[in-house]
Amino acid sequence: MHFDHAGVATDDAATLAERFADLFELEIAHEEEFDGMRVVFLDTGNGYVELLEPLEDGTIARYLENNGPGIHHLALATDDIEGALERARELGVELVDEEPRPGAWGHTVAFLHPKSTGGILVEFVEH
Repeated sequence: MHFDHAGVATDDAATLAERFADLFELEIAHEEEFDGMRVVFLDTGNGYVELLEPLEDGTIARYLENNGPGIHHLALATDDIEGALERARELGVELVDEEPRPGAWGHTVAFLHPKSTGGILVEFVEH
């Protein structure tokens, strides 16, 4: 596995994308509306910053309401998401997703519960 992206919850993805593009000299690699969110991926050269702006009530809207803007999750890329989930189960890690599901940018994803990962929501992503 390797680092894929950090997901950042924001109430204004366009403004934050412009700020990060200017400040860190990043380019937008992908944008879409997905699952009630505006999603913008900025290319860091060895991973991405994923900006998540809610367009309707849902997970990210609730996260912003409870926590404010900031890092929502860390994602690790895997070539075998089923195997990664099985290993997590064997290690007693609590899963958010028992089975992989469709994610942004056409990827397959599954999340691990922060209770089992040091307080960090971890995403497995398979491209």
